[in-house]
Amino acid sequence: MNRCHAGDRGHDLGKGISGGAVGGQWPEGGAHGGDLGPFGSEKLRRLQASLVQIEDLHSRMARLLDAVLAISSELELNAALRTIVEVSADLVDAQYGALGVLNEQGEFADLFTYGVSEEVYEAIGRLPTTHGLLQELMAQPRPLRVDDVLAHPSFREYPPGHPVMRTLLGTPILVRGVAYGTLYFADKRSGLPFTGDDERIVAALASAAGVAIENARLYERIRRNTEEFQRSLLPPLPELNGLWACARYLPSSSVPRIGGDWYDAIVLPDGVPCLVVGDVMGHDLRAATVMSHISNMLRVLAYEHCEPPSQILRRLDEILHALHGGPMATVLLARLEEYGGTEWRLRWATAGHLPPLLLPTGGPARYLRAEGGHPLGVTPDLPRPDHQQIIPAGSTLLLYTDGLVEDRAHGVDRGMESLARTASQLRDLPIEEMCELLLANRGDRFTDDVALLALRLGEPADLHAD
Repeated sequence: MNRCHAGDRGHDLGKGISGGAVGGQWPEGGAHGGDLGPFGSEKLRRLQASLVQIEDLHSRMARLLDAVLAISSELELNAALRTIVEVSADLVDAQYGALGVLNEQGEFADLFTYGVSEEVYEAIGRLPTTHGLLQELMAQPRPLRVDDVLAHPSFREYPPGHPVMRTLLGTPILVRGVAYGTLYFADKRSGLPFTGDDERIVAALASAAGVAIENARLYERIRRNTEEFQRSLLPPLPELNGLWACARYLPSSSVPRIGGDWYDAIVLPDGVPCLVVGDVMGHDLRAATVMSHISNMLRVLAYEHCEPPSQILRRLDEILHALHGGPMATVLLARLEEYGGTEWRLRWATAGHLPPLLLPTGGPARYLRAEGGHPLGVTPDLPRPDHQQIIPAGSTLLLYTDGLVEDRAHGVDRGMESLARTASQLRDLPIEEMCELLLANRGDRFTDDVALLALRLGEPADLHAD
């Protein structure tokens, strides 16, 4: 709309200069449709050139604004930095461009380029050094324009294979005085030197790059700290007689990387291993806090009351309602008892949790599906049934939370089918390796936390004899 107005004004003004009537009269010395003369023609040419410059500047500013908005909406840092260097090079008409990211020691840790081929990378190396013109660029907190690179006193010889560049425009990437990198370009396609407008555009995009890098580093610190906090809430596995155990916790891919999933294993006073996996509703600090409360209470109840799992879950539900208002959570609680010399008996109850996955030494994997109880937090008055299953030695048992089998693209049933299929293929591997590959099979992005507890059942009599 603004361009249309600018064009209309230029057209009317041109008519007035070229002999249009003013106040109903033709300018003195002029005639209808007469010649402007040399001075009038020159003014018209200047006016037309100014209008072209205004239109070009308006277009560049609009593209700059679009670029900043695109960068602001980009969550993945590398994609944002590639966008910055590519858009910047286009806006300043540069043949070559680069955005270098510095680490905390002030050395280049990553580089995003424009107009440089893979062959050049192989010839000169992927990361520049902080010497020469780049050193001067980083030493001063302002843009740097060089019309003749080869004649500049700070220039050093190009390495073999490096394209010869004649002009340079660069700026440090700063946030509150801290250098995060450099953004620089060489050789306009038109062959002209870089301008003040080019400098301002590059400075604006360098500011956007600084914010993107700082946000990414802040995101990473938050992710790392919350993940460490979450892991600190989870217990180490004890020695479990006759069992090889492996536990894994994997946070969701989004911040906060903290939630209510947990695993646990303790040895009860009667020598029986007690196994737990659970998931508190929610994905935040509150869920992690509630999870810690439930996990600790369940440990105490299971240790003090060698009762069937359903009775322990009922006691837990009563206490949670009385003390915490009944937070919602799903739990699977199991006892794994020796049963003869070559078998085990699994006795378990669930509070709305997914069934265990059994991988026998021979035969297909199968879920131990049984009547599930209601989740914690609904009401402590409803009964939960106990279940049992005889399991031969050598089998593998997987207890897990729904983050391992569910995502936004697929339902739980499809995820459970995939888990059973993959686990069957991996059942002969060492249990630690098996767990790692089960998590890797889900990809590198999880929409929910994952807690996984895997157990391989040995020969009870033989292990005790050792």
